[in-house]
Amino acid sequence: MAAPVRFINPEGLSRSPGYTQVVEVAGPARMVQVMVHVSGQLGATADGKLVSRDFRAQAEQVFANLETALASVGAKFADVVKITSFLTDMAHLPILREVRAARLNPAAPPASTTIAVLGFALAGALLEVEVIAAVSGRKPTRRAPVRKVKAARRTGR
Repeated sequence: MAAPVRFINPEGLSRSPGYTQVVEVAGPARMVQVMVHVSGQLGATADGKLVSRDFRAQAEQVFANLETALASVGAKFADVVKITSFLTDMAHLPILREVRAARLNPAAPPASTTIAVLGFALAGALLEVEVIAAVSGRKPTRRAPVRKVKAARRTGR
């Protein structure tokens, strides 16, 4: 039986027809109760426009967006177990680390990966950050509809 999965586009984040902002997966009792996968967030407001061309301003908005996404399922930054950051310029890494450190527990930082990229779908974006959170000791925030996905056929080519 597939784990219950809930696809959420919280109010306050831009909605895209191509992806879901937050995916909540309820696991078996002996594992973490709920895994939350948050799509990469840009430094954009709910209307999809960049908050600024400034890296720090975009980073602050990215983490505000992540907080909104996590809150939509009752999670917070303390629940984050993996963070993946994408930057157009690694020279901005010290600023990203500073903004990120203000929100994460320094005694238990999540696993982290930072990748340099050429650009993003939104022109002018300087970074994108996605997270995975593990929320134990509770059930999903609502009964989750199960979406069955058929396995893709291999053509043998």
